[in-house]
Parts: sequence; C-alpha cells; structure tokens
Amino acid sequence: MERHAPDCPYPGCFFCVMKETNPTKRRANVAKFFKELPSQNEDGQVLAISGLWNTAMAHPNDPEFIELGIFECMAQLIWKGIEDRHWLAQDQNIYIPYYAAHIIGSYTMNMEEFAGQAVRAGVIPALVELLRGRLTWVEQRVAVRALGHLATYDSTFPAVAAHRDILELSIQLAIDALEIVYTHFLQFVDKRMSYHCDLLTRGMGGLEMESRKAEEWASQLQCWSLQLINCFAFKEEFLPTICQTDFLGQLPSMWGGLVNENSPAGVGVLRTICHQRLGRIPVAECSGIIEALCNIARSSDDWQYMAVDCLVWLLQDPNTRLKVLDKAAIALVDLAELPSLGEHKRLGEVLTSVLLEDYIPHPSPTVIAHLSTRTRHLLDEFAALRKKTKWERTVPKEDLQIKQAAALVVKLEGNSRFSAGDIGGAAAKYSEALSLCPVRAKKERVVLHSNRAQCHLLLHNAEGAISDTTRALSIHNPVNRHSKSLWRRAQAYELLSLHKESLLDAIMFINECSQQSASESDLKSGNKVPDYVERLVKKQMQASWLFKDAAVKHGDIQYDESGGVDSEEELEAEEAEEDGDDESEWETASESEEVGVDSKESTYNQEAGRDLKNEKRLSTRNHPVFKGMTLRDLLGPQYENASY
Repeated sequence: MERHAPDCPYPGCFFCVMKETNPTKRRANVAKFFKELPSQNEDGQVLAISGLWNTAMAHPNDPEFIELGIFECMAQLIWKGIEDRHWLAQDQNIYIPYYAAHIIGSYTMNMEEFAGQAVRAGVIPALVELLRGRLTWVEQRVAVRALGHLATYDSTFPAVAAHRDILELSIQLAIDALEIVYTHFLQFVDKRMSYHCDLLTRGMGGLEMESRKAEEWASQLQCWSLQLINCFAFKEEFLPTICQTDFLGQLPSMWGGLVNENSPAGVGVLRTICHQRLGRIPVAECSGIIEALCNIARSSDDWQYMAVDCLVWLLQDPNTRLKVLDKAAIALVDLAELPSLGEHKRLGEVLTSVLLEDYIPHPSPTVIAHLSTRTRHLLDEFAALRKKTKWERTVPKEDLQIKQAAALVVKLEGNSRFSAGDIGGAAAKYSEALSLCPVRAKKERVVLHSNRAQCHLLLHNAEGAISDTTRALSIHNPVNRHSKSLWRRAQAYELLSLHKESLLDAIMFINECSQQSASESDLKSGNKVPDYVERLVKKQMQASWLFKDAAVKHGDIQYDESGGVDSEEELEAEEAEEDGDDESEWETASESEEVGVDSKESTYNQEAGRDLKNEKRLSTRNHPVFKGMTLRDLLGPQYENASY
C-alpha cells in the first residue's frame, strides 16, 4: 500500500494514512503508524501530532485511536523528548511532548475505561517526568492535567498514588506555579521562548495576547495541581503530607483568578480536608485559615458555599468547635438567614443549630471562656432574633403592622440625621428601627442594614459595614443580588485591603446594575459603568493581580531598550491629565427609602484615586533581576542558536 501521496513531502504521513477508504486497512495502517512513529526521525512529525491533538480535543470519547495504540505512542514520544535533546531541537519537535501529554489528558478526562488503558500503556512515568520539570512549565501544565484525570477514577487512582512523589511534586507546583510562569515567561519579554508564545496564542501573536494567556495558563497550572492534590485529600493516609502548615496557610489565596471561576481552587481542597476527621484539627489550629474562610464565606465568591461547609464541619466536630467558634460565629451569624446556598436548601436552619448548639437556653461556661466580648454580643443578638421570630408566629398580624410602621418612622428620623451630617446618630436610629422591624419584613430590613452599612463606611468601621451588607445580601431575594449592598461591601473590603473580595463584589455590582432597567440618563450615556466603579475595579485588579507577589519578589516585567515602561515624567503628565478630569460622585440612591451619599464619599473616592496613582509609581521602580529560562537552559549550550 502506498502510505503517502506522491506529492507529500513526509514519508508515512499520518494524513495520507487516514485517507485509506478501506476501514480495515486504515485501522491496520494507523496502528502501524502509532507503533513506528516514536522510532522515526523525519521532519514534519509535529503536523501529525498536532492533528491528533485537534482530534482528541474534538472527540475525546472516541475509542478508535485508544484501541490502536495512541497512548503507547504518546508515552514514548514524551520519553524521546526528555532523553534525546538532539531530536528535540530538530525541526519543530520541541512542540511534540506538549501535544503528546495534552492528548493523553484529553482522552482520559471523561472515560474511566480510557484512563485504565492509559495506565496499562505506561503513561504515568512519562507524565511524572514532565511534572518534575524535565522540560518547561508548559509541559508541566498538561502533565498535571492528565495526572489529575487519571487520579479522579477509583480504578486508576492507585496507579497514580503508587508514585509517592506525585503528591509532593503537585504541592510544590501549586505553591510555585505563579512564580514559575512569571520568571520563566512573563518577566523578560525579549527572552520569551517562541514555541511557548506560539502555543499560548495559537499563532495570534502580540505581547498583550501573550501576557493575557500566560495569566490564564498560570492559573490553570495552579488549579490543576490543586485538583490533583484534591484527589489525594479524600484518602486519610495522605493528609499528613497535605496538612503541612505552610501549604495549608497558602490554600485560601490560591483562587485561580477571574479566568478560572469554575475551579474549586484552594478552598475546594480545604473543603475536602475538613470533610475528613483527621484533616479538621490541623485546619482549626491555623488561625489565618479560619479568618480567610470567614472572608470567603461572607463574599460573593463562587466558592462561598465551600467556605461555609468548612466552618460548619469544624463547628460540628467536638475536637475543633471551641478552637474556631469565636471567629467563625462572626461570619456565620451574618449568613444565618440565608434560605439556601449551593447544595444547601435549608442552610439557615443548619447555621442556627450549629451556632446556638450550646448557647441556648444558657451559654455553657466552657463556651463562654472561649468567646470574645464581641462574639458573645453577636450570639446574644442572634439568640434574641430567634426568639423574636418564634414570637411573631403567635401575635396578630395587626400588631406586626404597627411595629413595622413604628420602624418606618424611626428610619425616616435616621435618614434626616444622615442628611444633616449626624452619621453616628443616623446609625443609632437605624439600629433602633431594626429592633422594632418585624423579622418577616425582609425588604425593609434589607434597606435598614444597607443604610447602617453606609454609616459604618463613613465612620471607617469596615467590619460593621461588611456585617450589615452581608446580612442585607442574605435577606434579599434573590440572595446576594442587592446592588447597593454589593457596592458598599466592595468599599468596606477595600478599607481592609481585601482586594479580591472587593473586586468580586464590584463586578457583581456592575452585573446587577446592567440587568436593572436603564433610566433616561443611563440611556443617554449608553449605560456606561460609572467612573468611580471603573476606578475601583481597575485598582483592585491591579492589587489582586495573579503575579503581584512574584513581581514584588523578582522585579517588574522587563522590556527591551525601546521600552514599554513609563518614565517618571510620563507618569506625572498622566496624573496631571487625570487630575483635570471631572470627579464623579459616589453612588446616589435612586430609591426614596435608601439614604443618599454626601460629600464624604467623594473625599473617599479622591483618596482611592491617589492610592492608585501611588501604586503606579511603585510599580515602575527597578527591582533585582531574576533570569528567566531560555532555550539554552532547556536544550543545553550546544543548541543555543536553535530557532525554537
């Protein structure tokens, strides 16, 4: 059989083999191709591998190539790339190990049967070598992805776990992933390896595209490492390795950035750990983790329910309850009226039960000894609210209407004090109105909590503002969708330098505003995002930049002599231009029941703008240089002039 067309420059071309019309012959020829490919050294092999990669991505559940030996072929090609640097430097062979590992991962991500065949084909040792960093971070990314798929299935997890160093390598990679990508690719623009750029942009070049994709791939490298670790965390025998204090402390900050909103991230691993009896104790002993879980639990994060799960399990365990109650109660009290969250359909009842387990009818001396005055006050208020809820079920409807009317009068007094500049007096009136307002009057309570949060903001009481806005968001229908509370909580998080939480709330605020009916002024302006919101989002994006810690440690992105970094004079000119722009007011409430915003928030806005300008100045200062990986580092000095 002629295995390639007369005009085809590549002997044994895979695409020519696939043109065979006889199915039996085609399958036999494909199997022969897979068997012979690793031993061949002709140019053009990357074309076949990239074609197989496209097929695997488009049809990951098709068994034909698995049956014909694709896993064995890909494993051998990875080994060849690791061991034969001369072959790797020829033509475009440097792409092949990446595509080979990606193909393995694509064919094993859905089908347990395929994963079993991959293990039997010997792919794990080859993937582990890539995981060790025998080539570059680009190959590490697809290797940890493939290993994560293999570890997902009960039938193939033992084969992965048999390589005891996989877990340690994954933990270290999760810790170092962002720093690796920053120093080995992003930092030195003129030293970026061209095959990395090509893979990231698929031929659509440009520094902006490369940098944006590098951030996406870096977050995937970290998140896929965490997913692999998560598979081990379900097994108690691996918890001592995972539950090292240094690693646990970093998990809450491993969130993957905005590009990986569907990933469980670090809090997902913590949730798995907390589900295990042996995992809860080391988590409870790390106060920083509990604080981070409380912040996530009270945020509009996609992983909010995971943090709530962690805190609930820690409180339900007698061995950890008293260690975390003082901090966890502060967050969970604010969420105790949530009707549902994630898989929880009766979350409020669960939180009420776990918080007041040993507090009603009288707090036990043991519990009191572990609570701060603030937490005791919150639990007292929460217990009183519970009693009030029960009492309201027994009183006539008319009595509740009288209470609600009285609360409305007091709220209006609070609004008047707010307008007169008596912020403390207004906050006191809103508190009085909340004590009068029936629990079932949720719309009115949302407004009261949101108004009091505004007062807390102006008094620079960020914790109070976060508590009130979280309660408003929990009561609101739908949950977490009250725009004013989202915006006020974004400001409160900024005061505490919780940049990620502030950014997520600001984005949620924008989403909510975009879904509301546009006013005439909105229509005239094209429903543009207000300047003050845009400034906060930009500031928080800069502050929560995925590579910020790496940049602080190793220095800023370095450009060639033609530049890309603004000089001090250019920055000053830019600042002068910004100072000439009109200052936008902070939010003015459109609903009559909510308080407006006075000039104090404009002052706060100006301060935020100055902070952003100062960060710009700091970001352009020179830092110590850390040399990134070059092709010479990868292939050896004899291949310094290789084109790929």
